[in-house]
Amino acid sequence: MSRIEKQDKKINKDENELIDKLVGINRVAKVVKGGRRFGFAALVVVGDQRGKVGFGTGKAKEVPEAIKKATDDAKKNMIKVPLKEGRTLHHDMKGHFGAGKVILRSAPSGTGIIAGGPMRAVFETLGVQDVVAKSIGTSNPHNMIKATFDAFTIMDSPRNVANKRSKKVSEIFGNKLKSDAKSNSNEG
Repeated sequence: MSRIEKQDKKINKDENELIDKLVGINRVAKVVKGGRRFGFAALVVVGDQRGKVGFGTGKAKEVPEAIKKATDDAKKNMIKVPLKEGRTLHHDMKGHFGAGKVILRSAPSGTGIIAGGPMRAVFETLGVQDVVAKSIGTSNPHNMIKATFDAFTIMDSPRNVANKRSKKVSEIFGNKLKSDAKSNSNEG
């Protein structure tokens, strides 16, 4: 097996792990001297269902080529999102982009994905199983996805917060655990 064939297999293996979802396709027109030239613009979300997700856009004369360009763009722009227990977000957060605002809330096990169209695609490719999300201000899929990614940049896991404060994770949650223990002992 040659070196090139090995590289092709490695690339295909990486691509097989990624899941892509087509969020939307728009027909766009360019006005020229002879009339209009039509093309297509695609919006795609790509993720590995284990905490990495990205989105991309692409334009071309044909739909499959636009989707391919958008998928390649999404793979370049992937970010890592820390997940709690691999199924939900660590904490509630807000994000905005343009007129689009989103509120993302962590949810208990069994809740499912409660989110609108474009945000649902992001959560499914991210690997989140339980989340409640609300979009406020716009239904434009581009702005909704960008606002969702803005919220992801705010998110911190307890481990990251502990590292920033030079503490242990147990020290950050320590006060909460002690107060819960006191309230339970007072009730009994």
